[in-house]
Order: sequence, then C-alpha cells, then structure tokens
Amino acid sequence: MSRLSVLRFRRWIVLALHLRQRGRILLITLLLGPLLLSSAACAAQQREELTRPALENFSQAPSSSSFNEEEFSVIEPEPRRNSAPPITHGDLYLQSGSALVMDESGNRLYSKNAQQIKPIASVTKLMTAMVVLDAGVPMEPRIEITEADRDRLRNSSSRLRIGEAVLTRREMLMAALMSSDNRAAHALGRTTFRGGMPAFVRAMNQKAKSLGMHDSYFADSSGLDARNRSSAEDLVKMVKAAGTYPFIRKTTSTGETTLYPFANQKPLLYRNTNSLVRNPEWTIEVSKTGFINEAGRCLVMQTRIGERRFYVVFLEGANKSVPLGDANRVRDWLLKRSQKTAAR
Repeated sequence: MSRLSVLRFRRWIVLALHLRQRGRILLITLLLGPLLLSSAACAAQQREELTRPALENFSQAPSSSSFNEEEFSVIEPEPRRNSAPPITHGDLYLQSGSALVMDESGNRLYSKNAQQIKPIASVTKLMTAMVVLDAGVPMEPRIEITEADRDRLRNSSSRLRIGEAVLTRREMLMAALMSSDNRAAHALGRTTFRGGMPAFVRAMNQKAKSLGMHDSYFADSSGLDARNRSSAEDLVKMVKAAGTYPFIRKTTSTGETTLYPFANQKPLLYRNTNSLVRNPEWTIEVSKTGFINEAGRCLVMQTRIGERRFYVVFLEGANKSVPLGDANRVRDWLLKRSQKTAAR
C-alpha cells in the first residue's frame, strides 16, 4: 500500500470515529428528548394547579363593602372588626363589650356591637323608677322591707334589714336609683300595683314597647334576673326617656344622701354607685350602673360635655374600671373633636 493510500485510510478511520461519536449524541438526544419534554410539561402543569386555587380564592375573597360597619363604627369608616386592637378614629378605643355614644340630635358618634342583646343588671332600675312614677301612686306612704324582698336568686346583701327597715316610696326610689339597693327595688315592684310583682313586670315591658325598645325584656324590678336584657341602642331610648323625669334626673346625679330607715333613727349614708357624679369635671344628668356576672360592668348616662348633651351606654365591662375608663376616654375624645372643630 502506497503512502498516499495509508493517509487516506487514516482519514477515513478518523472520520468514521467522529461520525460514530456524533451518532451516539444524536441517539441519546432522540431517546431522552421526549422524557425531558414530558417532565417540563408536568412541572408546568403542577405549577398551574398550585396557582389556580390561590387565584380562585383571591377572586372569591369578600370585598370591603361586605364588612358590617354597624359592628364597629364611628363617624368615619373604621378598620375591620377583627383587627387588633380595633382602634377607632385613630385615637379612641373602648374596652366595653358594647358601647354607643349619641348626641341629642340622634347622631351616632360611636357604636360598637350596639345591636347585640345582653343582660343589663341594675340598669333595669331606671325602668323601675319610670313605671313607679307613671303609676301616679303617692310617694309619702311608708313601705316596710319584708321577707318577700330577700334576694334568694343571688343572695345579695342590703343594709335595709328585713322586718326593721321602713322608708317612704320616695326614699325607696332614692335607695334603688342612687345606691342600687335590690331590696328597695323589689319592694317598689311588690307594692306599686295590686297585682304585685307580676303586674309590675308587665308594666315594665309595656313601657319598653311604648318607647320603641323592641330588643328589650324585663323579668324583675331589680335587675338580679339575667333575663333582663336589652341592647345599647334600646338603652339610649330608655336613658332619654328617664331624662324627662325631674325626680330621676335629680336622684341619679346626686353624689350621696342620708336616709333613716330604722326606728332608732340610726342614719344610713347612701352614695351614688357612679363615682363620676362626684367628679367636678363631669356634668351628669342621668346615671345608672349595673353588675351581675352575666352582664359584666354596665354604665348608662345622659351627660353634657362642652356645650352639648350626649347619651352614652357601656355594657359588658370586664371589671369596675372599664366603663369608668371608657367614659373618660369618650369625654376626652369629644372635647378634642370640639376643639378641632372650633379651630377650623
């Protein structure tokens, strides 16, 4: 074989080896290509399946217009109720379970769960006083505290000793409204009508209906029964009505008084259960507190703040300081608002 033939033979061997290597790569590509394409398609499909529910959930999420502003509202639109803490108007947060602040023109300035129906405890006694005064019975006859007036539901105490304490109907009202005495309230319900307590309770519910208190129900004259229930909206109506009775206004806004229920003329000092009436910074026209375990701490008032009259209701406070603290926060808030308005 000539030298030229040898060179040509070598070139063919190199070319054959090169073509063989390229053929392997092409074969591998042809074999693995469908698998790679299939894996990519599956991954894309999985990404699409994972993304689609999130998009669907987003498209089905409730819009802000579905939020019930009644549950937690003030003059301006408020954050969602589930925000923590639910600060309203940027600088007012009330701790009571239900709260309502309304001015004398009926403008709702602050509302929190105002339509929820809750036990109202001794706030009931405002209705008791109105029913007694509406009945037109004489105020001066003396009424004795009897065994029937003992609290057998909660065993609450009273300084009006059974079989010994005797007060006029007027004084019974004062003890019930100012110091929230349960025996005094029960004696009023027991003696106002010939039908006794059942007739009195019927009159309470009729009075509530006449005032448009459609979410309210009364079961006794003291508020010890947890079935005495109402809403903050209804209680504003009751406070407004109570404010039309001079006797209720004077008694519930008085800080303290002395009564003489016993034959030995030993005096009993009665202090208003709402300490705000003794605070010179407050001008309170109607006031009543309440407490039983089911109701928590309650406070309702008709008050003047600045040059305006307001109605405030606080229900379901966790402790005694809650409604008092809420009242002071509302007062400061309203004064700041009036100052800002005057500065404009």
